[in-house]
Order: sequence, then structure tokens, then C-alpha cells
Amino acid sequence: MMHRILIVDDEEAARHGIRRALESEQIEILEAETAEAARKIIQSHHPDIMLTDINMPGEDGISLLRSLPSHQRRPLAVMLTAYGTAKIAVEAMKAGAYDYITKPFEIEDLRLVVKRAVEKVSLEQENRELRRQIQTEGHFGGMIGKSKPMQQVFETADQVASTDVTVLLQGESGTGKELLARAIHERSTRRKGPFVAVNCAALPDTLIESELFGHEKGAFTGAGEQQKGKFEQANGGTIFLDEIGDMNSLTQAKVLRVLEDKRVERLGSSSSVPVNVRIISATHRDLLAETGAGRFRHDLFYRLKVVSIDIPPLRRRKEDLPLLIQSFLDMFCLRHKKQASLTPEVIQSLENYRWPGNVRELRNVIEGCVVLNRSGMIQASELPLEITQPPVATGTRPPGGSQDSLFFALPFKEAKREFETCYLRKRLIENQGNVSRTAAQIGLHRQSLQQKLKELGLQRE
Repeated sequence: MMHRILIVDDEEAARHGIRRALESEQIEILEAETAEAARKIIQSHHPDIMLTDINMPGEDGISLLRSLPSHQRRPLAVMLTAYGTAKIAVEAMKAGAYDYITKPFEIEDLRLVVKRAVEKVSLEQENRELRRQIQTEGHFGGMIGKSKPMQQVFETADQVASTDVTVLLQGESGTGKELLARAIHERSTRRKGPFVAVNCAALPDTLIESELFGHEKGAFTGAGEQQKGKFEQANGGTIFLDEIGDMNSLTQAKVLRVLEDKRVERLGSSSSVPVNVRIISATHRDLLAETGAGRFRHDLFYRLKVVSIDIPPLRRRKEDLPLLIQSFLDMFCLRHKKQASLTPEVIQSLENYRWPGNVRELRNVIEGCVVLNRSGMIQASELPLEITQPPVATGTRPPGGSQDSLFFALPFKEAKREFETCYLRKRLIENQGNVSRTAAQIGLHRQSLQQKLKELGLQRE
């Protein structure tokens, strides 16, 4: 495997000597004499390793290293210095350097340091490739999905995992927001630190501040001793704020202050405590609409959603159902020491159901069937009644009549999409799948109708 090494040194003779020592069939050498030139080469050629002198005219090597963005394409840095003091070494490591070597150095010492750096880069590349293979097999941490929407979710999550940006996960209840948050944490540089999950909707307003920020002894009635809050408990790791849309305005302001100052103040204390945490938040609410209604702070919303990931509901990724069903069936048969399989009728019922509770509901249904089954073959009669009844708000007619209550329980975007799907399917059937006639009948341009059919996943037939 070919590796690119960038040498950054203002002395041409030094660059030439390093080039001669390292250049081989497996290593391509790039050169830069200034920090600015190095940045341009990094952006255009993406070297794997950077050997940079610390003491250079103008911008020094440590400043160069600190200016590079923290992502997977950042080169592994080895610092070259004529001043081999412990202070400079520590400063270089804090800036993100992998190693350092003191000038003048022996050629073999340089080759050994570079060899270790190449091995580290190769290992990281193998890990990234393994993660990509796992994704194509339909798994990402504890989440499962081969469908295009879920692969997009996994790809975005994998991209942001190695950074330290705040992430907002949006999706209905039961779609796996906490599982995705954990997977992001496990792939991050904070994976050795704690992962602390807080359900903001489950905590009453009187307790949420104490839970998040902690309190001093005697801060309020019942506070018999000092308690660290969830932010302090997550120091060095990740805090997951689930259902943050249910947080009251006072607590929102304090969370914003933690994001800005990276410090928390316990209830009853006059001093603050530094915290180093990454925040991943989640909600089933439309936070943009909540900010417009004045129920959620605009400034906090935009700080939380540096990257936003929308997790689709299960009814929008039905192609994942066979994989999910088999995975849960295998897992619960093993857990409960039973053998069970599903009849074709059961599989058909599971695939026709809308799954308002999403993957969590599917998981619970499969476990219940496995636990209660005695014959080894799960029959349709063993499924919950709501699953074996005809699906709601699908087919060739729009929702109405006895289905109204379930239809109007849907979020606006889902209800709108459901209506459009039913309406257009019926019109296409009336026109034997002819898009031009259907467009003329409903008053749309043909191209607009084609785009809408593609968006809804409708076929002409």
C-alpha cells in the first residue's frame, strides 16, 4: 500500500536528506518550505504522515499542527526539533502530534519513527475499511439496516464520530436514537470515556437541574450531601440528552451556557467546575417549529444541530424488516433458550403493519412471540390484534371514517405524505398508470408528477 509523507522544513538541505532516507516504492514524498504551503498540500493531496520542523521562520510547526482540522484526513504528525526539551515535546503532543524526534538524528532512528507512524496509519485505514464492510452488511453498532435511508444515516454518523461536534438526532419514538448516539460515541476519540444518557422528558422540572448540573450539600431540602451532575459524570466522554425538546426554558439557558463556557455550576455553589464533554441530543419533536412557537431557544437549537441526523421511521424503510425480524428472532431464541420460526402468514402480517412504535415495537413483539410460543412455529393468531387487522391509511383510498383517529395522530409531514401516496395511487389506477393523463386530471405538469411519484416511491403500475 502506497503512503504519502509530507516534509515541512524551511531548509532545502534538510528536506532533501529526509527524502533520500525515506523515499521508496511504498512511500511518496511531498515537500513544503512554509506552514501555508503545507496546508495547501494537505488540502489537495491528503498526505498520510507529516514530518514538520518546529522551529521555522514565520509560523512554526506546532502552530501549523493546531490549525489543521480534526477529521480522519488529517495527517499523522511527527515533529522535528533541534531543542529536545520535555516542555516542547509535551506542547507538541498536546497539539496532536503522534511523535517527535530531535535534530540531529540518526537515519535509522528517523526510519523507525516513520515505520511506526506508517503502521498506525495502516491500522486506522484497515479499521475504516472494516467499518465500511460492516455498514454494507447492514449493521452499525446496535443498529440494523440495509436500506438506502439507513445507509445514509450510518454514513453521516460515521463521518461525525471522529470529530467533536454536537449532533442532533431527530426521529420518532422507537427509531433507535440512543443506539445511534452510543454507536457514535464508540467510534469517537472519547470512546474510553463515559457515555451518560439523560431522558429529559422523564425528569420533572424540579429535579432536572440538579440531575444535570449537580448540587452542594444543603442546596435544597433533602440535599444531604454533595452530588455531581450528569455533565460532570460524563467528563471526558459523551452526554446524551434524550428528548431535549421537553426541557424547560431555564434549563435550556444553562445547557447553552455549558456549551459556550464548558463549565457547570452546581446548585448552591458560587463557583463553577470545568467539564470536557461532547453533547449528542435527540428529540421526536420538530425543534424548528418549537423555536418558532417560542418553546425552544433559537440559540441553543443552532448550537445543538451543528450536524443533524434524521432517523427514518420503520414504515419508511420496510426493506429492512426481513433483516430486523430474523435478527430479533435469533437473538431472543438464544436468550430464552428456545427454537422458533415464523409462518409465511406471520411474516406477511409483520410486513403489512405500519409499526407506529418503530423498531422498539417490532423488537417487543418478536420477543413476546418467542417467549409465549410452545409449538416452535409462531402462528398469526399469536400476534397482537393490531398487527393482524388491516393496515391503516394505506391502499387506494385516502384515510377517513373509522381510520380518522389514527390518521390524525400522525405528525403533519407523515399525514401529508400518507394522503399524497393514497391519492396519487388511486388516480394512477384510474388512468391505467398513464402519467400524462393522471397529471392532466389532477392539474399538475407531467414533470412535477413524475418527481412527486419518485419522491413517494410510487410505481406507475
